[in-house]
Amino acid sequence: MIKVTLKDGSVREVEKGKSIKDVAKSISQGLAKEAIIGIVNGEVKPLSFPLEKDCELEICNFEDERARETFRHTTSHIMAQAVKKLFPDVKFGIGPAIENGFYYDFDMEHRLSDEDLKKIEKEMNKIVSANYPLERFEMPRDVAIQYFEGLDQPYKVELVQDLPEDAVISFYKQGDFTDLCAGPHVASTGAIKAIKLMSVAGAYWRGSEKNPMLQRIYGTCFPKKEMLDEYIERLEEAKKRDHRKIGKEMDLFMLTDEGPGFPFFLPKGMIIRNELETFWRQEHKKHGYEEIKTPLILNKQLWLTSGHWDHYKDNMYFTQIDEEDYAVKPMNCPGAMLAYKRKMYSYRDFPMRVAEMGQVHRHELSGALHGLMRVRTFTQDDAHIFMLPEQVNDEIVGVAKFIDDVYSLFGFKYHIELSTRPEDSMGTDEEWAMAEDALKNAIESTGVPFVINEGDGAFYGPKLDFHLEDSIGRTWQCGTIQLDLQMPQRFDLTYVGSDGEKHRPIMIHRVIFGSIERFIGILTEHFAGRFPLWLAPVQVKVMPIAEKYHPYAASIVQKFEEAGIRVEYDDRNEKIGYKIRQAQLEKTPFMLVVGEKEEESGKISVRSGVEGELGEYDVEDFIAILRDRIDTKNVSLLIKGE
Repeated sequence: MIKVTLKDGSVREVEKGKSIKDVAKSISQGLAKEAIIGIVNGEVKPLSFPLEKDCELEICNFEDERARETFRHTTSHIMAQAVKKLFPDVKFGIGPAIENGFYYDFDMEHRLSDEDLKKIEKEMNKIVSANYPLERFEMPRDVAIQYFEGLDQPYKVELVQDLPEDAVISFYKQGDFTDLCAGPHVASTGAIKAIKLMSVAGAYWRGSEKNPMLQRIYGTCFPKKEMLDEYIERLEEAKKRDHRKIGKEMDLFMLTDEGPGFPFFLPKGMIIRNELETFWRQEHKKHGYEEIKTPLILNKQLWLTSGHWDHYKDNMYFTQIDEEDYAVKPMNCPGAMLAYKRKMYSYRDFPMRVAEMGQVHRHELSGALHGLMRVRTFTQDDAHIFMLPEQVNDEIVGVAKFIDDVYSLFGFKYHIELSTRPEDSMGTDEEWAMAEDALKNAIESTGVPFVINEGDGAFYGPKLDFHLEDSIGRTWQCGTIQLDLQMPQRFDLTYVGSDGEKHRPIMIHRVIFGSIERFIGILTEHFAGRFPLWLAPVQVKVMPIAEKYHPYAASIVQKFEEAGIRVEYDDRNEKIGYKIRQAQLEKTPFMLVVGEKEEESGKISVRSGVEGELGEYDVEDFIAILRDRIDTKNVSLLIKGE
């Protein structure tokens, strides 16, 4: 017998040679049914893996990221086998798991169509039904090269040739199909219950335009059909909510060929943007921040001092002024360092909270640009907090609470990741350890759960990243708290301590929205264009049913304007049904229909974009309802339903 220590710390005695699947069955049939992989002493293993000695074992289902990656990777092999069956002369590239699915790159004469995807999918399901085991074996490097040369698979030959001469090359076999692969995989093809091939795209081999263009098939997979159906439904909902589509329909912003990645905000989009910025300024004033504005362009020496020239140069734009090199700022922090250095501070001045709504520019590849979500210029709601060592914990906790308050206002749930030291970083091991511990201890003190994201910190310090979840379950990284010991050193920032000596302050970088542009894109999709009343570009639309009611309708418009409510007057000579449909398409929260009955009663008939007909209201009473919703920043557009 051997001892198996499970994730919860319990120990089970298991007969030597029993598989991970056997252990899962001994715990519960439900666990065995849901299990996809096991983690044995930290290594991913298939459920068929025999346990030969004492070990630590974690049994993972599809909720575990490692299980999902293994599951999807196996499905890419199934797709490659299916393509080989249908197109015997195909040349194989690579087929990794990716977020939400997998892909595989193929080189073939035939141009793949949607009909081909259906045929490939059908063939994949046959392979699944066959329940082939995935068997791992190895070859020496030179034998592996000969093997792929014999199969006329030049891309695989190239991959093997790039490996060290003494490398032992691993393969996985399923049925009559074998592929070069480091693994791991699930135990057999039968584990893959639900498959959907999504699309075909062109992809240069190894991402270089100097190489051949391959055909890349994207797909997704799940252990249950219901999960696949739910995912497809979410995709369809996401298409309806696409901020690029809604932004065009509502005339909020535009993207042009003359400025790829440089969005134009239009009058109605500027209303949303200005409301968010006004809210931002009000809240920062309450939280003890002062606001600054730093230049867009600063000279090369500044970026050398900050470290951006060495660590971030590929993402920056440059220019020359008076024969001297300058850079367009990709981040606001170096400018904030110069603002700090303008005078000497005392320890009594801390904590010093300095905010900046600063526009930055970063070079993004054209293929990565996506509406407002991925752009080349954006405005960060930055802040830099300078503090004493003993103030670090309280300031981190304070910022975390501030972020929570803002996200809660919009109804967002979120999770936190502690991102640790990346490979390309500045500073000593001791400084990084201290900074990571400080962030960890502070967030632990709040009781809010978090996960570790190894190696994803900024080059100057670790960070807490806030990933908010929208109304259809997607996550977006927005807020961040970065603890920085490097910039104060590099810019020689000092203050006079209680001992009369000069000391180095500690600094936090933080954002809440992340960028105004991206946050507006997220809000657009989260609310599907039906913005909370306080953000809606048009809050009320007044629509007379005939010209003779224009004077009364105009008097109503005036009352709403005087109350500070954004009102639009639709006095076009169109049928009222057409006006209502138009207002609905524009996602107008409330429509006021004015006719004979309303004029005689001195009231208004109110229609909600969400709830339909609401009935008659006194003008002043309805203004009071809307003003309360606006002033309290209530995200609900319901009147009857509350």
